[in-house]
Amino acid sequence: MKNKKTQRQIRHQRVKSHLKKTYPRLVVFRSNKHIYAQIIDDNASKTIAATSDTKIEKKSNLQKAKETGLDIAKIGVKKDVKNVVFDRAGYKYHGRVKALADGAREGGLTF
Repeated sequence: MKNKKTQRQIRHQRVKSHLKKTYPRLVVFRSNKHIYAQIIDDNASKTIAATSDTKIEKKSNLQKAKETGLDIAKIGVKKDVKNVVFDRAGYKYHGRVKALADGAREGGLTF
């Protein structure tokens, strides 16, 4: 039996191989304390934007995730990236991951 982390990594590799490489990816990494977001262009092999909730203080985890989504969207729109593919890295679309996605949509990203 594999542990949860290994199972998530296997799901992530399987999903990542099916993503079309036409748009940059909005990648989410979630730890127990923080949530991180990056916009990655696979064609150029470069990270366009990155942010995390480590700068945000005194809010709940869901509010921090939503603020992180708004922040990554603001940076992405500033760099002319409006269409992205949401790569949740094998995490369930629930809780903090969903809050980050909602914040990114409110900020102007389309996926």
